[in-house]
Amino acid sequence: MSDCDTESLLSVGLPTRTRKKGIVYLSSIPKYMNVTKLRELLGEYAEIGRVFLQPASNPNLKKRPAKHFTEGWVEFERKSAAKKIATLLNGKRIDSRKRSKYFDSVWNIKYLPRFKWIHLNERLAYEKAVRKHRLRAEVSQVKREANHFSSNIVRSEKNKFHQKSNVDINVRQRLPEEEFVQNKNNATEIESRTEFLSKLFN
Repeated sequence: MSDCDTESLLSVGLPTRTRKKGIVYLSSIPKYMNVTKLRELLGEYAEIGRVFLQPASNPNLKKRPAKHFTEGWVEFERKSAAKKIATLLNGKRIDSRKRSKYFDSVWNIKYLPRFKWIHLNERLAYEKAVRKHRLRAEVSQVKREANHFSSNIVRSEKNKFHQKSNVDINVRQRLPEEEFVQNKNNATEIESRTEFLSKLFN
C-alpha cells in the first residue's frame, strides 16, 4: 500500500476540524452606516459571516426601518482574523477620504472571546422580553391612573348631588292642617283677650 493510500484511509476515519469563528462588537455605529456598507468595509480584511446591527429605538418609525443603528456584532469566519482586525482597526478612522461620510468617525471595535452567536440571540430575546414587560407595566399604570381619575370625578358629582338634596330635605314644609289649627288657636287667643279687656274697662 502506498503512502498516498494510507493518508486517504486515515483521513476518512477522522472528523474534519471545524474552523472556529470569531465575533467582534461595535459599540457605536456612525450615521448612514448599514449592514451592506459594514460588510463592504470589513470584508476587505477577512471573510465575514453574520452581521447584526441594533436599530435605534424610534416610536415614530414603527413600520419603516430605522435609519440609524446604535451598536453591532460582526461574525468573522476565522477567530484569528477577528482578533487581528479588532486590534488593527480600533480607534482608527473609518475612511481616510475627506469627502467620505465616515471621515470624522472612528472604529470602536472589540473582540469578544468565548462569545458565540447564540449568546447574541439569547440577549436579544431577553431584551425583547424586558421591553414587553416594561410596556405592560406602563399600560397598567396608565389604566390605574385613568380609573382613579374617573372614580374621583364620579365621587365629586355624588357629593354635589347629596349636598343639594340635603338642603332641600332640611327645609320642612308645613302641612295645611297644621296651619289651620294654629290660625284657629291664634284667633281664639285674640278673642279671649278682647273679651277680657272689654269686661275690665266697661
